[in-house]
Amino acid sequence: MEFVTEKLIYISLFILIIHTIETLAYAVRLSGARVGLIASALSLFNIMVIVSRMANMLQQPFTGSLVDTAPSSNTLSFLEHQYRVIIGASTIGTLVGIILLPTFVALFSRAIIHLSQQGGSVPSLFKTIFTLDYIKRGLNQMHFPNRTYLKNFSLAHIPKRLFLINMLVTSIYTVGVLSALYAALLAPDRNNTVIMSSGLINGIATILLVVFVDPKISVMADDVINKRGNYLTLRNASLMMVTSRLLGTLLAQLLFIPGAEYIAWFTQFIV
Repeated sequence: MEFVTEKLIYISLFILIIHTIETLAYAVRLSGARVGLIASALSLFNIMVIVSRMANMLQQPFTGSLVDTAPSSNTLSFLEHQYRVIIGASTIGTLVGIILLPTFVALFSRAIIHLSQQGGSVPSLFKTIFTLDYIKRGLNQMHFPNRTYLKNFSLAHIPKRLFLINMLVTSIYTVGVLSALYAALLAPDRNNTVIMSSGLINGIATILLVVFVDPKISVMADDVINKRGNYLTLRNASLMMVTSRLLGTLLAQLLFIPGAEYIAWFTQFIV
């Protein structure tokens, strides 16, 4: 039991890192629009995406092994508790990302400018930002969201449908794999089919994200650079999106079991 608890802590830390980075992704367009270098911002952020992907690769085998090490009695309730802790870690990670958002925008804006000045050389950028002087200046930029940051925040011009879709997509992403693993226990006669179906669930979420969410925010960022929109509107949209993301991780707690039951039911038509 102690081994499982320790393993759960490691998994939760990986999940926290993943969701923190994915939440900070909303700051990338803010930083890029702020300095007029969207493409450079996205390119630089890919480095953080690599960290997120590595954390995701590392946690997946450990998450799957929770099933193998679960007790033979009360297996479902035991795993439900474990998985709900993991989902809770995604909420904490999203909250950490929201808290770091203003600091990340400030630091990332400076990093984008340095990357541009150094001809796109990431090694040269790292050599600059990891100097003691630069780190001290970076620490001075750290600040948490406050009333001033939220001043003039309004949802008046933000599509409510975008808010709801992003919340739904986040919840599906959060529980897709976990629900599939849990569903494998509900339908043990087709557990391999059930586990592999998580890709189908996450694929639907990806389509919703690419078709309905990303283009809207990208166009807003382009409008700021091309003087057709204002930075405040983009910031309001980004704050709305991270809020909907946070609510999406909470919604995931409600969708976890129904999602597992749906996957178990759906796979009977595949086998």
